[in-house]
Amino acid sequence: MMTNKRIAASLFLLGLLGLTAVALWFVWPRSTLVEASRPEVGGWTPDVLQAQVGEPLKLRFTASDMMHGFAVGQTDWAPIDIPPGKPVDVELVFDEPGVYTFYCTRFCSRDHWRMRGTIEVTGDVPAKREPASPPLYVTLGLDIDAPHEIDPPAKRPSAARGATIELQTAVVDEETYKTQSPAQVWQELRKNSETEALTDRELWDWIAWSWQNQSEPASLELGKTLYQSNCLSCHGPKGAGDGPIAVDQPTAVPDFADLSQMPGASSALLHGKIIRGGMGTGMPNWGNIFTEDEVWALIDYLWTFPFAAEVEETQ
Repeated sequence: MMTNKRIAASLFLLGLLGLTAVALWFVWPRSTLVEASRPEVGGWTPDVLQAQVGEPLKLRFTASDMMHGFAVGQTDWAPIDIPPGKPVDVELVFDEPGVYTFYCTRFCSRDHWRMRGTIEVTGDVPAKREPASPPLYVTLGLDIDAPHEIDPPAKRPSAARGATIELQTAVVDEETYKTQSPAQVWQELRKNSETEALTDRELWDWIAWSWQNQSEPASLELGKTLYQSNCLSCHGPKGAGDGPIAVDQPTAVPDFADLSQMPGASSALLHGKIIRGGMGTGMPNWGNIFTEDEVWALIDYLWTFPFAAEVEETQ
């Protein structure tokens, strides 16, 4: 039989283990439960999280109704799928303070874009990022809500045809591509003696080639991926404003292939629309989700809608 001393020692050991377990319960980082559901029935719960610089933020996600996705804006962290009925554990470590936006990456309803939340990260470590400069449309003094309708080209401009046209003095550089609309450049070049021999259609073809010549293949591929994941549901697969939820928007969804509208916009105007949003039109703001490089990649891809990469003789 166990002696009284051995019993006492065993009880003491059990008590010590119990106290240790309780202490670890209070000091060991525990996961915060975050439930994902369609925006109209709750979205993210909770949708505001707190974290400390350099300390793990442990999250356990559950989806109550369908597949959702989780990503943190303006980071290079890969999106994470959250299947229904299967908890997913995520650990995040932030190296600088700030307010980060997290969002759903899986199209879950017509209000999918509303499924966003914030992570408030605090700490004594100074932010590494440079202070944000004013957006380009602000620097240029653009009213991005003003109409930009133009007298459209008779035919859809072709970058492929434009590549065969040689001009010696006319150049579209990066600054021109960002700050001026294709229509502005076309009008200025129409006055240039070097373009006198070109028809209006040929000059538009050269403009289309010049615009697409500003984009690298990698940028176009990134822009296409971003568009398909975030924009297609409203703007449609060919940018015509006919996506599956376009009819549910408070105003008509812009048609990026509309030759009376798109060539009248500058890339700076498109940049402003993307980062600020449409102000009551149903267009969400993406400035706190996309990085600057991602925004410009998306703009590069948008220009493929009005300007054909290939020759379209039937147009």
